Amino acid sequence: MAFIDCHFFSETLGLSTAMYVILPQKTTGQIGMKGHVTGDKHPVLFLLHGMSDDHTIWLRRTSIERYVANLGIAVVMPSVHRSFYADMAHGPKYWTFVSEELPRIARSFFPLAEERERTFVAGLSMGGYGALKLGLTHPERYAAAASLSGATDVFEFATKRASSTEAVNIFGSTGLIPGSGNDLFHLADQLAASDQPRPKLYQCCGTEDYLHGANARFRDHCRSAGLELTYEEEPGTHEWGYWDKKIQRVLEWLPLNEAKG
Repeated sequence: MAFIDCHFFSETLGLSTAMYVILPQKTTGQIGMKGHVTGDKHPVLFLLHGMSDDHTIWLRRTSIERYVANLGIAVVMPSVHRSFYADMAHGPKYWTFVSEELPRIARSFFPLAEERERTFVAGLSMGGYGALKLGLTHPERYAAAASLSGATDVFEFATKRASSTEAVNIFGSTGLIPGSGNDLFHLADQLAASDQPRPKLYQCCGTEDYLHGANARFRDHCRSAGLELTYEEEPGTHEWGYWDKKIQRVLEWLPLNEAKG
C-alpha cells in the first residue's frame, strides 16, 4: 500500500486543508502483507471522522491500511473539523466541500474510479451521519454507505448534546433541521419516494452507546420507508475498540465483487 499525507487548497473552504489517502499497491516482497490491485483506477472508500477527531484518526486508531491491503481499494480520509458535514450557517461550507469538491480534487490527484458501483462511503459517529447523508443525498454516486455508531438524529444532537452556540453556528436555528437536507429521516423518505438507485446501507451501534436509541429509531424509519438496510448491534460503547472491529465488518460487507473493473 501507498500512504499519502496530502495537503491542498480548497476553493470552497477558502483555506488549505488535508486528507490522508491510502492507495493499493501490488506487492510480493513486503513482509507480513501482500498488496492487490484491481485495475488502472481503484475503487474508493471515502472514510469520515467523528466530531472530536480529524483526518488522521482512522490510521492512528485502527489498522485500516492493513485491512484494505488485499482488497485493491483506495481510502480517502478528509478533514472537516466539527462541521457535522454541513454548509455551516456561521462557518465554511463543509457539505459542499465533502460532497462536491473533495471527490473531484481527489480524483484529479489520484487514479480513483468515478463509477457509482466502485464508490463507497463510511464513517463513525459524526462521520457515520456524514456517510449516510452522502449516500441518501447522492444515491447516484455511491453504491454503499455505512455508519458506525452514527449520530443519526441530528435534531436530537443539536438540541440536547451540542452547546447552543455550536448548534447555531452549524445549523442556524435548530428549528430549520427537520425536513431539511441535514435531516437523515427526511432524506430517507425522499429516497424511498424517488426512482433513484438505492445504495446499500449499513448501520451498527453498540447497545451501551449513548447513540443507540437514535440508531434504533433511524433503523426502524428506514425499514418502514421500504429501504434495504443491514443493521447490526451488539454490546459496545462509543469507543475505538468497537469501531476497529466493525470497520473490518464494513469492508467485508462492501459490494467489492461488483466493483471490479
